[in-house]
Amino acid sequence: MECYGIDLRDFLGHTPLSWAARNGNWVVVKMLVGHEVINPENSDKYGRTPLWHAADRGHENVVIILLGQEMVSPDKPDNNGQTPLASAARNGREGVVQILLGCGKVNPNKIDKYGRTPLSHAASNAQVKVVKTLLQRGGAGPDKADKGNRTPLSYAAQYGHDGVVKVLLWWQEVNPAEPDICGRTPLWYAASSGREKVVKLLLGWEGVDPNKPDNAGQTPLTLAAWNGHELVVEILLGREEVDPDMPDKYGRTPLSYATRHGHDGAVKMLLGREEVNPNKPDNHGQTPLASAARWGHQTVGALLQARQAATYSAI
Repeated sequence: MECYGIDLRDFLGHTPLSWAARNGNWVVVKMLVGHEVINPENSDKYGRTPLWHAADRGHENVVIILLGQEMVSPDKPDNNGQTPLASAARNGREGVVQILLGCGKVNPNKIDKYGRTPLSHAASNAQVKVVKTLLQRGGAGPDKADKGNRTPLSYAAQYGHDGVVKVLLWWQEVNPAEPDICGRTPLWYAASSGREKVVKLLLGWEGVDPNKPDNAGQTPLTLAAWNGHELVVEILLGREEVDPDMPDKYGRTPLSYATRHGHDGAVKMLLGREEVNPNKPDNHGQTPLASAARWGHQTVGALLQARQAATYSAI
């Protein structure tokens, strides 16, 4: 008896088995893999196999059935180099992650075309349980960097996943101050994104320099002020090591950026520090007051003029 269309592909390259696996229909999957004409490794136009789709969606029963097929490679990546484990890790499919790690045929440190590991994807998506599983059971490298030299900690810090940050910091191999190719540390990313909980966590670890600039000379305080993250600005200003008036390679200080973007709360805190020069020009000769006037930030302009008036009256 011939089985017409049983392994035909649609316009996306999906076969009936691929769709059944994607939708978690384990009964149909079990029926289809029993046909000799079926190739359970057929991938769609994105290079994704039925196992990849089942892992991505967290369909544990389907994953178990497919892993039982001799032809199935549990570590086969898609066109982006992401394996079923990486996809499951990214989406927090803890049960699938455990099944894949348990089959003994997956590399927990296999990188995709961007150099990212399953742990890196799990860390950037706040998948705390998966992060723990990969570290404890899978032998994943906790500090393995991608092509941009960004570590799992770097991604977790940027997105404010304090739970993941806590887990990673306790691993001896993790460098809490590892910069990427742009010189940006986990603290830099946390400050830039306004992740005050993560900023506090990182500042509690030895070796983390709160004043370390990136390759453009921009410090965590610069980025916090630039983006108006007042709580982070306050935390960083509370550290003795932080220079509140440090210019970047463009000659712009934290005050310059806070002024330019109209963040009056950050401006007020910076002006509260004696070291901050409200008249310091950047490389183009523009002062914070000139910047406030240019961009129409009246409240910021008033704060700067008040500081100048107080300075002159004190002379």
